[in-house]
Order: sequence, then structure tokens, then C-alpha cells
Amino acid sequence: MESGRDRAMLQDVKLNDEPGRLAALRSLEVLDTPPEEPFENIVALVRTVLGVPMAAVTLIDEDRQWFKARSGLGVSETPRNVSFCTYAIRQSEPMLVNDARLDSRFAENPYVTGDPNVRSYAGVPLLTPEGYNVGVLCAIDDKVRTFTTSEVEMLSNFARIVTNELLLRRIAERDQLTGALTRRGFIEKAGQEIARFRRYGRPCCLALLDIDHFKAVNDTYGHPAGDAVLREMVASVVGSSRPVDLLGRLGGEEFALLLPETEPSDALVAVERFREGLAGLAIPLPGGGVIHVTVSIGIAPLTDRIVTVEEWIAAADGPLYTAKRGGRNRCELLH
Repeated sequence: MESGRDRAMLQDVKLNDEPGRLAALRSLEVLDTPPEEPFENIVALVRTVLGVPMAAVTLIDEDRQWFKARSGLGVSETPRNVSFCTYAIRQSEPMLVNDARLDSRFAENPYVTGDPNVRSYAGVPLLTPEGYNVGVLCAIDDKVRTFTTSEVEMLSNFARIVTNELLLRRIAERDQLTGALTRRGFIEKAGQEIARFRRYGRPCCLALLDIDHFKAVNDTYGHPAGDAVLREMVASVVGSSRPVDLLGRLGGEEFALLLPETEPSDALVAVERFREGLAGLAIPLPGGGVIHVTVSIGIAPLTDRIVTVEEWIAAADGPLYTAKRGGRNRCELLH
């Protein structure tokens, strides 16, 4: 039976496990996502209930703090080395600063000596079920104050709601049958890639994957067999992909794969590997026996002419149609 001392030691290990903490943060797949109402509502409530001019849901990345939601703050992220929340994630209890000018950690901080003139701070770590502090819900005042016990309790309750929302958001992004991103989740990620392309000009390709004659699988073997095919197809592609590649289920047997930092010629090589791997896979059927399926794939590189995710998907639909018209079980690249 685990003792209180054992739990405390385990907690200390987690607080000092930065690679594990960053992995837990990455698994939430929330960094650089657009504003979302649940988180915006929470920071608005924190401002109102605690009577502070600033509040934020902040996530601590490797070298920055990024605000999932903020109110009263004019920036979307800051360097990690000037972040109050960097200190907050190093402890299991709420971090309270009554007067930042009298705290040696923050007295020379540019956000204390200059705009927004932080004076007091209350931050509650966002603790994942695995035991990692991925970020902080914080309340910030430009006046010296002492946060009361009841105020800290309210902030802690709000922090638990934030953590639950982060976990629910992750679940909602995933297709329950296959584990691939949902259409909504995929479109969000692809939109981020478009924004990154416009900012940095980095290459990225989108591949549309469509299982050949999938209706015949359902009609011949039943829907449980069709579900098995979908799960195995996703497992095969994900198992052959890089961690940065993202697979989404757009609907039915149609999937889309994001290949960041990938030139068109390299994308063609990668998806050809996926196609060959799936074609050689013997998929077990729920009632016994195995089935073999193939997939047709169309690839579209991201270009300046593509503005929306829908346009990008439509661009890949052309070569997908060419692949199907050309006999299926093949890959085609948009030229």
C-alpha cells in the first residue's frame, strides 16, 4: 500500500521530470490553437470573482509561456524566462505573490518594472491525471494585495475545471472508433499548418486516403468487419508515420494525413510506403478469417493559392480521383 511519504516522493519526481511534463503537454495537442469559449469564460469569471484586472490560462512550453485564454493581457505568449507561471509549475500548491517588487525572483522582471506593472499574483498549477503540471490558471493584479484563503480555493476550483476542459477537448478531437483526429480536429490542425506556412514558408503536404471498395467490405462481411478494417488501416498508417504527422477521419472511409516539413517528392515516397504496407496487411475479421484491402491516395502540397483547409482538401481530391480512375491502389501527386 502506497504511503503518504511514497506519494510525496513520486510527486517530487514528477515536478522535476521536465521531459515527462513536456510530453504530457504535447499530448493535449492544445498549443497554438484558436480561442475557445470554455477557457475564455473561465478567465472572465476569474477576473470578476477575484476582482483582478488580468487573468490567464497559461501553458508552459519548452521556452515560452503560451496563453490558451487571457483577459486584460495584450500578448499571446511571452518568453518562459520572464514568466511567473514557470515558478508556479515547480510546486504542487498554489503560488502566491503579494508584492512582486519585494520578491527577489520578480523584482527586476520587465512585467513588474514596466507594463502591465504586475504587483500581486496567484497561480494554481494545471495538474494532469498523470501528475504533471502543464500550465497554470493565474490571477494578476496591478495593486499589492493578499489573496484570501477563500479566493485561492475558488481559483483552485476553476483550475480543476480548466484541466477537465483540456482533457475533454482532447477526447472530442479523436474519432472514438479509430483514434484518428475527428474532422473538426483535423481541420483545426491543418489550419495551423496553413498559418505556419504563411508565416515561415515551411513546406507541408496533405494526403487524402480512401479505402478501395469499402462498401463491398461492409456488404459482404458486415459492419463489424468494416470497423476492423478502419481501425487496422489507421494503426498501419500511424505506425509508419512520424510523430509530427497527423491523421484525421473526414468521414466514412475517407481519411486525410498532414505531412509537415515535407516536400512533395518526399510526401509521395512516404504515402507510397503507407499504401504498400496496407496492401500487404492481413486484417483479422471478427468472425474469423482475414481480409486484404487497398487504398487510393491523392497528395496536394500547400501553396500560396490555398487559403482555407477546405481548399487544400479539394486540391488533394483531384489526384485522389485520378488514382481511383487509374485503377485504385495507387498514389497520385498534384502537379
